[in-house]
Amino acid sequence: MSDARSEDKRPVRDPAEDNAFFPSPYSLSQFTSTKSNLSDADYPNRYKGGRWKILVVGADERYLLTDNGTMFSTGNHPVETLLPMYHLDKAGFSFDITTLSGNPVKFELWAMPIEDTEVMELFAKYRDQFKKPLKLADVVKKALGGDSDYIGVFIPGGHGALIGLPESADMKAVLEWAAESDKFIISLCHGPAAFLAVGKDSPLAGYKICAFPDDLDAQTPSIGYMPGHLTWKFGEKLKEIGIEIVNKDISGATYQDRKMLTGDSPLAGNALGKLAASTILEAIGKD
Repeated sequence: MSDARSEDKRPVRDPAEDNAFFPSPYSLSQFTSTKSNLSDADYPNRYKGGRWKILVVGADERYLLTDNGTMFSTGNHPVETLLPMYHLDKAGFSFDITTLSGNPVKFELWAMPIEDTEVMELFAKYRDQFKKPLKLADVVKKALGGDSDYIGVFIPGGHGALIGLPESADMKAVLEWAAESDKFIISLCHGPAAFLAVGKDSPLAGYKICAFPDDLDAQTPSIGYMPGHLTWKFGEKLKEIGIEIVNKDISGATYQDRKMLTGDSPLAGNALGKLAASTILEAIGKD
């Protein structure tokens, strides 16, 4: 017999904020799991040099206003954040975690794979950094340039990436520096919305990526994943600045265009992590 609660498509009220909602029980039963597909994180040629780091830009705002006045209680998706980080960690890279404000990274804890020991251990390892991240503006002022220790930038997914990052001058500075300095840019699902920060006539024009399709975003309110529709389409806006999303659905696909590495959804978290770790290790080996 099926669990009646798991058939409920009504979004669940978030008591911490007025008119805010978590995803419905039904949508969570369909799109989240207590265990992820983490695998193949063995890197015998792991980086041991101690210099190269990954700059992580997390979401610092939880509430996303939708078209009907309700708010979606969101943040960064744990699988989209932690699985790529797990592979990069195992490959020998450390992280500097940042947010726009320097306030804590917000997570969609309802999607945390709590029975995944390895993932939960990684979360615990970086918990203090997630709670007390660097302020991105400070990194822009002090840690970018030709002698920077960052080999790449990682922008996790989750609808929280739609809030603030697409309009941020600091995000723009980081992305332009990464592209012009031949650094890696890693992102998935809704994370590429941050690419909008560069605006038109940018070094990202002409890139192809995987990301969460606008058409699928439009379907999620029907199952209660979001309490309303998004007020704008990030894929459509990316196209306007010359960035093409190559996927029409979500299957766990990844895509590499030069040093831009992207994935389509939480289903791509493990594959994107493997792609990023192996590709960066290969690039270091050639230097």
